[in-house]
Amino acid sequence: MSWWKINKDQRPIYIAGLAAAVFNVGVIIAEQYWALLIPVALLIVTMTFLALDKVLYFVIFSTPLSIFYLDPTLHIGFTLPTEPLLFGIMLIFFAKLIYKGNFDLSIVRHPLSLVIMASVLWMFVTTLTSAMPLISAKYLIARIWFVTVFFYVMSQLFYTLKRTYLFFWLYLLPLAAVVVYTIVIHAQWGFTKDASVWVMFPFFKEHTSYGAVLALYIPIAVAFTFSIKWDVNRKVLAGTVLLILVAGVILSYTRAAWVSLVAAGIAGFMIWIKLRREILYLIIAAGIGTLFYFQDDIMKRFEKNDVTSSDDLSEHVESISNISTDPSNMERINRWKSAFRMFAERPVFGHGPGTYMFLYAPYQKPYEKTIISTNAGDMGNAHSEYIGPLAEQGVMGLVLVLLLVYFTVTTGISAYYKTEDPNLKSMALAALIGLITYWTHGFLNNFLDMDKATLPVWGFTAFLVFLDSRKK
Repeated sequence: MSWWKINKDQRPIYIAGLAAAVFNVGVIIAEQYWALLIPVALLIVTMTFLALDKVLYFVIFSTPLSIFYLDPTLHIGFTLPTEPLLFGIMLIFFAKLIYKGNFDLSIVRHPLSLVIMASVLWMFVTTLTSAMPLISAKYLIARIWFVTVFFYVMSQLFYTLKRTYLFFWLYLLPLAAVVVYTIVIHAQWGFTKDASVWVMFPFFKEHTSYGAVLALYIPIAVAFTFSIKWDVNRKVLAGTVLLILVAGVILSYTRAAWVSLVAAGIAGFMIWIKLRREILYLIIAAGIGTLFYFQDDIMKRFEKNDVTSSDDLSEHVESISNISTDPSNMERINRWKSAFRMFAERPVFGHGPGTYMFLYAPYQKPYEKTIISTNAGDMGNAHSEYIGPLAEQGVMGLVLVLLLVYFTVTTGISAYYKTEDPNLKSMALAALIGLITYWTHGFLNNFLDMDKATLPVWGFTAFLVFLDSRKK
């Protein structure tokens, strides 16, 4: 084919292809194989401009399969391939927003969106006053790209039912694959509790975050299996995924995930039967009053419980209330007490976002330490989505988290009741139950700095806000 016979519109394609071929040959000759990723990066950037939804689908699908990478020279850790993509999508989103300014204002003006923006703003303020500004700045930037992409950008995926289904399926299927991989590895170690802590590596760092994500998606799998009206093949697929996830969460030995599923299931049942708000408030008040009145008896019973976590599932469940000899439970109490001491020292602005794990060591008391405590204080965060922000961002940090949870639940209930389409209605309730599992789990752990948990938390929230912002 002669050059002058090629259509002018097609010439740039041939030029780009020839340039890519020459570039690849040069890279191979020079043995700089890492440079082969440059054309891939350019392709992704181009796709982000021309077909942002396709890139978002890739991010959703790859998140359960992503792997954490720590650069030994820069001492910076990030998850591949998702976090670099999220950063790029965030920059392009802001550039388009400045250039076009045509984002859906009904999402931005929603009360839950305003709470999210207020929390990010307060995080910025506490970063300025942080005891470790560089650490807090990294934490803030990560929170901004998570919220920007997983909440605001992904809220635009729900305009059609097909895209909505795709949003959930694209995470469910690779997550099920990760569970199958984990079960296979776990079987080689006899399904022991000790092995359950790490067998999901490298896809998850440990079992608590793994269990939390499984709990988030089990209500979705239940809705896909029993409530959504589609063909038998999809129902069989959804049922298979559900069985895999249930097996995964049981074998994870994650007690917090088990508790969160029970609590969220009860809450979902109350919403489903349309329990009156007054009765719900009365139940909550009666529960709090009962706990307060019998607190001494309850504490004595907890202290007498000496059943520790083990391979026996019944004993593992019973160990949930053991606060006297179970190392995991005692270490959580140690972390919480350290966080409260940090809060007492800096109650207004806290010590700065993301700083707890670097600063809590001196706040430990020798008589509260456990066999898994460290003097260096290098064993992770405060293990609470509520107490952690209290220590890192002061009292306003806790208030904003509580407001976030409150508006999430009220928005989910509103979206469920006002949605007329039966399939969307079922998915709204499932997403809300999934979020309740996370915020219940949040009393004992915190994972909003991880892409695997952050995507469903902000994505489900965006879905509920989208439904609630529409009349029908």
